[in-house]
Amino acid sequence: MNNPAFIYRVHAAQRMFERKISMKRLRQVFETGETIEDYSDDATSPSRLILGWEGKRPIHLVVSESADKVVIITAYSPEPELWTKDFKRRR
Repeated sequence: MNNPAFIYRVHAAQRMFERKISMKRLRQVFETGETIEDYSDDATSPSRLILGWEGKRPIHLVVSESADKVVIITAYSPEPELWTKDFKRRR
C-alpha cells in the first residue's frame, strides 16, 4: 500500500483519546508492527490484529484495509493477564 488514507472510526478515536495513543503512534504500529491475528473471514469487515510497541508499552491495533485506505477499528494496550508475556496470544 502506497501512502493510504487513514480513517478512524468514532469508537477508535474515543479509545485513542482515553488511552493516550496518538495517530502518529498508530501509523507507526501499522507500518512496523506484527500481525498476530487474522480476521479475513469476518463477513462484516475483514481485518487483522497488529502488535506494536511504544517503548515497553505494547499496543494492539485492529485494522481493516483496502487498496487505498486503512480503517482503524480500535487500539488499546493489552491487559497482561489476558495475553501471553509477548502479547501475541490470548490466554
